[in-house]
Amino acid sequence: MDIRPIHTEADYKATLKEISALMEADPEPGTPDGDRLDILATLVQAHEALASR
Repeated sequence: MDIRPIHTEADYKATLKEISALMEADPEPGTPDGDRLDILATLVQAHEALASR
């Protein structure tokens, strides 16, 4: 699972795109894709909170 911090606007947009694809697949919690969705969503939330400061 290659997950990196969101540093740039391009990183942010790519992460949102991946989250969208994962949400469409509707993975079960606790599966690799479900865990990836959870982690990416958490990263986006943290990035948005820092960006709004």
